Formats: sequence, C-alpha cells, structure tokens
Amino acid sequence: MEELQDASIHHMTAKVIAAIKNTKSYEPIYKELQKLVCSPSVDTHDMRNTLEDAIRSAGLETEIRNIVYNLVRSRLARPDDKRLTSKQSAKPTVSDPLGYLKRAGVLWDRRVRKSLNAMCTELKVPLHGQPRISADREDFMAKWNELSNYNMDLANYRPVYAPKDLLEVLLSLKGPAKTTENTDQIPQWEFSHIALPVKNLFELRAHYADLLRNDGYLGVPDLTVQCQRILEGRHAPMCQQFLKKGCTPAPYRGALWASVLDSKLHDYDIDYWQKLRNAVWTTDHIVDKLVFKDIQLTASNDDQYFVFEDVLYQVLLCFSRDTDIGGCVEYEAFPVKGKTYEGPPSGVVPFHGICMFAAPFCYLYDSPVNLYYTFRAFYIRYCHRLTTINTHPQGIVSLCLLFEKLLQTYEPQLWSHFRELQIQPLRVVFKWLMRAFSGHLPPDQLLVLWDLILGFDSLEILPLFAIIILSFRKESIMQVASLDSIEAILADLSSIKVLPLVQLALSRD
Repeated sequence: MEELQDASIHHMTAKVIAAIKNTKSYEPIYKELQKLVCSPSVDTHDMRNTLEDAIRSAGLETEIRNIVYNLVRSRLARPDDKRLTSKQSAKPTVSDPLGYLKRAGVLWDRRVRKSLNAMCTELKVPLHGQPRISADREDFMAKWNELSNYNMDLANYRPVYAPKDLLEVLLSLKGPAKTTENTDQIPQWEFSHIALPVKNLFELRAHYADLLRNDGYLGVPDLTVQCQRILEGRHAPMCQQFLKKGCTPAPYRGALWASVLDSKLHDYDIDYWQKLRNAVWTTDHIVDKLVFKDIQLTASNDDQYFVFEDVLYQVLLCFSRDTDIGGCVEYEAFPVKGKTYEGPPSGVVPFHGICMFAAPFCYLYDSPVNLYYTFRAFYIRYCHRLTTINTHPQGIVSLCLLFEKLLQTYEPQLWSHFRELQIQPLRVVFKWLMRAFSGHLPPDQLLVLWDLILGFDSLEILPLFAIIILSFRKESIMQVASLDSIEAILADLSSIKVLPLVQLALSRD
C-alpha cells in the first residue's frame, strides 16, 4: 500500500513539475533561483538547507506554493471532470449514458461558429480579419481611451446568439429512452431525465458550511485588519478562505480575487497586453463589431455600468484576440460527422451579454490591464461553462438540473404552480444563471455573490440563490398566471441581499 502511495505522489509531482515548466512564470522564477544559488547566503557544503532558507527569505516559497496550488486545483486534479480518453473518443458507444449530451455540446459549438461564418459570408467580410487602412488605424489609436466616440456602422450586425437560444437547445435535449419507459409520460420540459449527478440541499449545506459559522480569522474580529494580514502573507488558499465569509472589504476585493485566480501582473503580462492591443489596432475583425454591438445593447444602457463603456471596449477587444484562451478552455469531445467551422482568435464567439461578465470587474480595478487578467482568469475558470453545453458538474446543464431538483423538493407549491401553468421554471431564471446574475443584481451584491463563487470554487451557489429568490417572491408568484407577470415580479432585484438569503436557504429544513 505504501509503495502505491509513493508511486502516486511521485506521479503527481512529475505532473506538477511538467505543468510548472509550461507556465509563463517558470522562466522568471528559474532565473531568480539561479541568482540565489550563486549568492553568498547559500553554502555549497549545506546546499539543500541553505538554499531552502534563501528561497524562503526571498519570498519565492510562497510564490511557488501558490503556483502549485492553482495548478493542482485547476489543471491537474479534476476528479469530477471525466474527459474522454483516446480509446473512449474513438467512436460513440451505447454504454456512455452521456454521449448524447456530449454530442449536443459539439453540435452547439459548431452551430455557433457556423452562424459566425454565415454572417461573414453575408456581409462579405473575412473571418480572420483584414489590416486596418492607415486612416482608420490612426483614428482607432487616437480614440483608444475613448472608444465610445469611435464611429462604426453596426446596422447590419446582430448578436450571434442570446441566452434564449441556448435555453431552447437545452430544453430540447432528449436522452436515449429506456425500453421500459413510456416516452409519452415524460414531461417535455424537465431535466430530470439527464443522468448527471447533482447535490441535494444537505450536501450543499456541507459544502457551504463556512457561511453558517461566525468565527473570525487569525483571532482578529476586524475584517479590514484580517484582510491586510492575509494579503501581506500572499497565500492564495488563505485569500480564498477569507472570501467564504461573503464580507470582503471593498478596497481589498480586487487584490484577493487576483490572488485566488493567480492573475497578479508580471512584466510578461504587460508585454502580452500590449501585443493584444497592437493586434486590435492593426487588424479589423468581425468580432470588433460584435463586441461594440453587445456593449451598446447591454452595458451602455445599464445605469450601473454605462460609465465603464470605454474600458469595456478595450478589455473585450483584447479578449477577442487572446489565443491563450482557446488553449485553457475545455470543450466537449465527441465524434460528430459534418463540416467544422473556424472561430475568432480567442475561440470565444461573442454573444448577447458577454460584456456583462467583464463589467463587474470595473468596480475592482482602475487599470484595464489588471482588470483584463482577472476577468480572463474568471471567464476561463467559470463563465465559459455557463455558455456551452457540457457534462461538467458545474456546467450550465448541471446547474439547470440542480435548480429543478431543488425547486421540486423544497418548493413543491411553486413547482406545481409552474406545471399547472405549463411554464418551464427555467425560462424564468435562465438569464440569471447564464450571466451569473450580472446585470440583474446591484453591483455591490453581485460582487458578494461572486466572492462566494471564488471562495467555495463553485457555481452551485447560482441555482441555490435563484431558488431562494423565488421563495422570497413566492406569494406574489402564486397569484399570477402568465410568464410575463412572473417575470415582472422578478424583474427588480435591487432590494435583494445576497448573504442573508443564501444563509437562509442553507439553514432551511
């Protein structure tokens, strides 16, 4: 048994070392280590101990620990993310109960890219962009900090897809029927037939147990002092633990998020940002129009975010050119015949509302560079799972299934009311789930909700929070009989307070 454990540790160590070597931070850390080895503080007769002391004194130990921590939780250890092996992906098998779902994910991605390609054909513009003419480039560069004044004809451009399009596809998902089932008896709008494992309320309560505790960290009751001490220590796990309380002091939130998401700025990050910016300046791409269109349709019309319009243009345009994103985001792999289509450089096709994933970060950072890297890390870790059909335990399909099961179990009256009216409950809350409530909650409360997403490293808080909002407005919902009336009741969430409602949801019987 010990031999197996040693072999497992050795295997994981090898994976971690290989992963570190593939990160951008490897080279600067390696150079610092080389300098330390040559320094007088390292004794050649006691190399190991003196080098370890030197690494600790230079602060490199904490940096290396944080790198390992982020690698292990994001890239190396995915016990729930069962990716297809080469043997499994060779051909679809009857034994894979989720094959139809993986196939739907591939088809959805293909459909989105096909729509983008069709738009390019219709408007007679190249998919991969074209060099900006000299006058346009100079105008674009001159207005880079005030792109809201940049003139662009967007009359013929439209969002490639909206949340309602993805919802219709999700509601049409049908798995292989069992021979003993009467398909006429299966509700056409429920997710219960999808064989994905989701938590019940007791399991959610265990996962979010820290929210129900009132103990302070470090023996200090003052949150500001706690935050300062944690940030001085620079330990990412401690920063993540602090966010679990949902009481983050606003001035420190940006630094905590950057630590948890490993998005602190380095010299090579600034260089890469400038490279992305130059790519935007020199190349005219169809996604530029889609980004402008989306921001004008959403953030520019939002009282809470319109002042950040210029920053959002910069961030989203650079995001569209970032080829690193495609290598970090995981898509479903399943053999599906038919033509494949290329996408934008980042691999992310802009959709209606994509800028609302970036907008809340404008409250955290003054610099667009800091904003960009933390937003990008948040998108890669969480947001992309909300816009693709996938089998991940925190993907949009699993969250929809979790919402339905919680509603059916803990709000049976509301569930029956929706069924009597033949209204799919998901139609009411899907826009909340897909946008992670951005644009629906006031920014101060949205940031608290996202604190909890980061602190507990889970999107499962979204359907749980959606349930408690429905419970909170239950009396009014029970008195109306149409989808429009229900949506009107739920349209204004300005009075909603995240933390007490989530705590109430977790403590209910």
